[in-house]
Amino acid sequence: MPTKPRLLFVVTEDWYFVSHRLDLARAARDAGFQVGIATRVGSCADQILAEGLELFPLRYMRRSSRNPWIELRAINELTTLYRNWRPDIVHHVAAKPVIYGGIAARHASVPAVVSAFAGLGHVFASDDLRARLLRRVLLVAYRGVFKHPLLRLIVQNPEDQALVVKHRLVSPADLNLIRGSGVDTRVFGKSDEPTGPVTFVLAGRMLWNKGVGEFVEAAQIVKELDVRARFLLVGDTDAENPGAIPRSQLSQWHKEGIVEWCGQRKDMPNVLKWAHVVCLPTYYGEGLPKVLLEAASCGRPLIATNVPGCREIAIHNETALLVPAKDPIALARAMQTLLDNKTLRERLGDRARALVGSNFTVEHINTQTVDIYRKLLERCKQL
Repeated sequence: MPTKPRLLFVVTEDWYFVSHRLDLARAARDAGFQVGIATRVGSCADQILAEGLELFPLRYMRRSSRNPWIELRAINELTTLYRNWRPDIVHHVAAKPVIYGGIAARHASVPAVVSAFAGLGHVFASDDLRARLLRRVLLVAYRGVFKHPLLRLIVQNPEDQALVVKHRLVSPADLNLIRGSGVDTRVFGKSDEPTGPVTFVLAGRMLWNKGVGEFVEAAQIVKELDVRARFLLVGDTDAENPGAIPRSQLSQWHKEGIVEWCGQRKDMPNVLKWAHVVCLPTYYGEGLPKVLLEAASCGRPLIATNVPGCREIAIHNETALLVPAKDPIALARAMQTLLDNKTLRERLGDRARALVGSNFTVEHINTQTVDIYRKLLERCKQL
């Protein structure tokens, strides 16, 4: 019997794979691929294995590590895996897998590589000296690993696409714009507004550059107007990220009654039913934030910063109110506008749901990505 083509995903964390790439892995599996996942294993192993996917725990791939010896061992670990499992295609997601996996793919003679930027991150969004220096290093590294003879690069928004072209990281023929990782509109179905006070929700990793501090400041401003409103932070801090907000700070805000910190939740469809409005005042350097897609799919109006990635789904006065980054006063004004206007909330939410259905469903995204895999396999056969 002919063997199935092998596709290997490489991501740093198993929770990220489940949140952002599991639907794609299912689609590839159903399209006839034998699918493997290489990742640092936490609490999601059983969920991955239950899908009939192969799981390869990574010991040395850590987002926060800067130890040269550990970094070399991470590259060697991937090289050994590639040589042993012999994937036809490896799909690297985010900076470290893209660079380390790209080096390993060359050493192990992997036939085809897909590299995906889930946003270019803080290094490309910030103008501080440290970010500018690291940006130069990353550009050199990207140019090196993108010399693979059969590679496709995926970005999630036009601004990232323009940066790739500007820095000549790959040829235009090898660059694909696929907007986000999609959303399952059946799981994230439209629901009516909840009863009770208007509730603003910020869901995601508790990082400063996700705009959590600005959200808290805006909540203080609105509460000083003596209106009935709730402000929820949903998510945990991220110890692997230098911009993580300490749990002690999150707990302090909660105790002071400024916001309610709900911690990590795995039932996001239910969480979004609590919300009247979903906010993401990020300046992180997003690809296309999944939480905005999920909220839009539920028919929730959005408040987001006017930055790359957010603008793909958060369209000012159509699906959202956009505010400048790092501006809690503007954020508070947007909150007040939606707080007082149920008709506007419903109009923005209805249009957000319609936009997701026409452009951002998981079926849209998976079809485009699996088509890239198939075309790479065809090219492999021709070489």
